[in-house]
Amino acid sequence: MAKKEKEISLDDLEEELGDSDEEIEEIEEFSLDEISEEEEISEIFEEEIEEREEIEEIEEPKEEIIDERMYIIPLAKARKGPRNKRANKAIRYLREYMTRHFKPESLVITQEVNERIWQHGIQKPPRKLKVRATKNIDGLVVVYLG
Repeated sequence: MAKKEKEISLDDLEEELGDSDEEIEEIEEFSLDEISEEEEISEIFEEEIEEREEIEEIEEPKEEIIDERMYIIPLAKARKGPRNKRANKAIRYLREYMTRHFKPESLVITQEVNERIWQHGIQKPPRKLKVRATKNIDGLVVVYLG
């Protein structure tokens, strides 16, 4: 079954839009022949430069780090149990280890650490992992690859 398309005339559309309080701005017509290639290129580069300047201004303020430590975390315990849960267990042991040693309010494991654990798949996580952990004033602990 094909849907029936409803034809809307311009007059009907103007009436519907006229009911709302919003005003519609008319756009001036122009042809692409009027704009030279040099003008197009210069406009594009000006927009990119403005975007880069905005990105540089928005830089996040550096948070004050209270403590920074290096650990070699044993993940051999993750090898006990089913083969298809080893990498998940390794992440769990990493979290437990960091909460035991740092006592954080919140813990963030970076993407690099996660990818390193999952590098050889779910069945073969590494037996040890060297990490660098930092704690800031708010109690946030971030775990980086060491």
